[in-house]
Amino acid sequence: MHPFLRLAFVAASVFVLAAPSGDSGDQSVSQPAAATKQAEAAAPAAASANTGVQIAMQEMTVPSPQQGLQIYVRNKHPLGVEQFGPERTLVFVHGATYPASTTFDLALNGMSWMDYIASHGYDVYLLDLPGYGRSSRPPQMDQPPEANPPFETTEQAVADLGAVIERIRSMRGIASLDVMGWSWGTTIAAGFATAHPEQVNRLVLYAPLWVFQGPPAISAGPGKLGAYRSVTREAAFKRWMNGVPVEARADLIPPGWFEQWADTTFATDPVGAKQSPPVLRAPNGVLWDVERFWRAGKPTWDAAKLTVPVLLVQGEWDHDTPPPMAQTLFAAITHAPYKQYTMIGGGTHTLVMERNRMQLFEVVQSFLDAPPPR
Repeated sequence: MHPFLRLAFVAASVFVLAAPSGDSGDQSVSQPAAATKQAEAAAPAAASANTGVQIAMQEMTVPSPQQGLQIYVRNKHPLGVEQFGPERTLVFVHGATYPASTTFDLALNGMSWMDYIASHGYDVYLLDLPGYGRSSRPPQMDQPPEANPPFETTEQAVADLGAVIERIRSMRGIASLDVMGWSWGTTIAAGFATAHPEQVNRLVLYAPLWVFQGPPAISAGPGKLGAYRSVTREAAFKRWMNGVPVEARADLIPPGWFEQWADTTFATDPVGAKQSPPVLRAPNGVLWDVERFWRAGKPTWDAAKLTVPVLLVQGEWDHDTPPPMAQTLFAAITHAPYKQYTMIGGGTHTLVMERNRMQLFEVVQSFLDAPPPR
């Protein structure tokens, strides 16, 4: 039977292409997790300002397969609920530069995306990969970047995600769960899903990375690629605005949201914060992979081997991973039980923190909540 294509407009300026186929938030910032100590802590429940649902939060560290490193993990779920099936358990993986803890769980207008998903009855997790956010920093980050080669490659990140998923599966007594990646995190999530399909229930690829047809949106600059790169607030904002029509820039991000995100994110790197101007340091493993794999036309995972339901979603002004990239990937996914691609108007690569973010939340939540199509 030939698959059918369904083309529709959902809400205002949301383009959907679907085809079946063969905070409470982070309001305070701590030092990165100690590399030799595991910790678990339950935080008091808080009500999402927008939903009124009482949400419990737990923080823990999981040992990385890379010796001596710890992965920071945060969990949120409805207060009083401790049992969740695979279809109600989700883990989020961040992108190349910024941690999950200060983006996915940043309470903008009183609610983070993590709060939103948890308030819908989900057991939701995020992780900061080693070298990012609240996870431990490798010793290479105590030296000048040129002193060491790039670290935290996609292969290492997939193994780190696997360690976290194993902890969640063991802790909750489930065989599989949903995985959502953003940007570079989509290659990590999809790489894990193709290697371990029995452990992944559904896959959400937000702003998915695929083979480049031109120069990448981020680079470490000229010269030898070192262990890590340093990003200023000014550079972060400039990258955010890439591809946005001039007349739309003033209204793209509600007042104070960029400052709230930048203050919280840059504070996770106390060493970089002491520099002038302050910077956020990010591992360069991803840039090494972009050069040797993605720009060379060699994906780190095989789209034809993806055998779980998948949603691809992005903003129309995504300059880092442009729509043609996602649409090429969508066509290459040939063995998912069903798949969907959604483009949201008036949004960028960082749609999660923009005025149209609720459209993103609703599209993803609808995919997660809906039963499989018949």
